[in-house]
Amino acid sequence: GRGRGRGGRAAGAAMAAAPRWRERLFALYFISHIPITALIDLQPLLPSGIAPRTLTDLLQQYATAFRDPMMLQPPEWFKAFIYCEAFLQLPFFPVAAYAFLKGGCRWIRTPAIIYSTHVATTLFAILAHILFHDFSKSEHAGPQTLRERLVLLSIYLPYLLIPLLILFTMLCNPHYKHVEKRKRK
Repeated sequence: GRGRGRGGRAAGAAMAAAPRWRERLFALYFISHIPITALIDLQPLLPSGIAPRTLTDLLQQYATAFRDPMMLQPPEWFKAFIYCEAFLQLPFFPVAAYAFLKGGCRWIRTPAIIYSTHVATTLFAILAHILFHDFSKSEHAGPQTLRERLVLLSIYLPYLLIPLLILFTMLCNPHYKHVEKRKRK
């Protein structure tokens, strides 16, 4: 009996500790996302000449190298996603980074589910656009060959896969599941 009790506690502790490597990955994801969003992703929303030249040059080099015209001349639907990134996601990044760096914060579950569902939904639209849109009439060079489309897709793909891993972790890992205690009558 005693051995089983200890084993049960050890197994429970292992289950609670199981998401730690993922929490570190998620923290790194959110920490890295702050400067990327603030310095690069939000540029299409700014009036011309506002962003420092080095940052606009960096965006131009990225867009040219990876054939991403959406970042230089975003379609309106893409611009709407950038507004979401600015006003919904960016304020969440430091909160999520804190929660996942600290580890074991069950309160992050619901906000992380909302965030990851939102981002995964936007990324499906972006990835479909990359794969299927005819970029031949774009003012800025877009991907033309399958290889160019897959290269651009690979830039955006982590921003789908990590949110899906966050969603899976929040929904399926017992550490994040809230167990409601029922009151007996």
